[in-house]
Amino acid sequence: MDILHSLAQNFLSPAILFFVLGIIAGVIKSDLEIPESISRYLSLYLMMAIGFKGGVAIANTPDINGEVLAAIGAGVAFGFVQPFLGYALLRWTTKLDSPTAAAVAAHYGSISMVTFATAAAFLKVNEVAYAGYIVAILALMEAPAIISALFIAHRAAPSTIHEQETKKLFNREIFTNGSILLLFGAFIIGCLTGQSGMDKMEGFLVTPFQGILALFLLDMGLLVARQMTNLRAFTLPLVLFGIYMPLIGAAIGLAMSSALGMDVGTGMLFTVLCASASYIAVPAAMRLALPEAQASIYVPMSLAITFPFNVMIGIPLYYSMALKFL
Repeated sequence: MDILHSLAQNFLSPAILFFVLGIIAGVIKSDLEIPESISRYLSLYLMMAIGFKGGVAIANTPDINGEVLAAIGAGVAFGFVQPFLGYALLRWTTKLDSPTAAAVAAHYGSISMVTFATAAAFLKVNEVAYAGYIVAILALMEAPAIISALFIAHRAAPSTIHEQETKKLFNREIFTNGSILLLFGAFIIGCLTGQSGMDKMEGFLVTPFQGILALFLLDMGLLVARQMTNLRAFTLPLVLFGIYMPLIGAAIGLAMSSALGMDVGTGMLFTVLCASASYIAVPAAMRLALPEAQASIYVPMSLAITFPFNVMIGIPLYYSMALKFL
């Protein structure tokens, strides 16, 4: 009953309904669209708001203990290890070539900032608090899966080794990636300025957050609808992987959350991070360092299958499980 209630509550939230509206508009080929410059602004706003609020929460925390460091270490370790599990499952259940399977696995070892933002908004509606350090885990979980995927691909197919491209990847896509830089930079600024900084920024970063998230999810719905055309060539095992892989990640995340003694809100967000799949940073990295992989496979899998599943069904499901086990 709790799961059904959470599902109904999530479906009836304005942000999710705007996401559904975007999918419908895309499917019926409406001329509705969000200009690319505005879409970019919305993404930057969400990263800035999430990072800053997480930093302020850390500043308001009396001390950083071993549990916090253990949680950060667990998140980074999951990012490194999960691609090996995803790759093994893909090679066992599908006919994907090694580079493509490694690239897909990387997406599921990394994270989705928008899924995290939607989950955080869900917790706010339910008046559930969470620890600010989870934002640090969010920022640090992006890169490990990319490193593991390249290791897997290069080990399985040495012809995929492109030293120059790999060097560019680490110089440009990981250490100077704009999304990670803004998220982590806003987190540090929030830590330094604390509650006084939040008092000055509240009118910009807190009050408009729900409306901007709804507009961004409308744009995401349009993007998902465009990617759905690529799913026609997908086999059933590939489609199923896009659904059961986040559930496996969620189960692992929930188990780690329980072992680390996280509260319901923090544990739920950690679970969401383990269950989500990247569709921004990792695709860019894979195109650069692993051009042999098929983008027509890994982009729609994370964006048109896993992202809608997590946003509409996964988040309330993970919340209900967190209420039960944490």
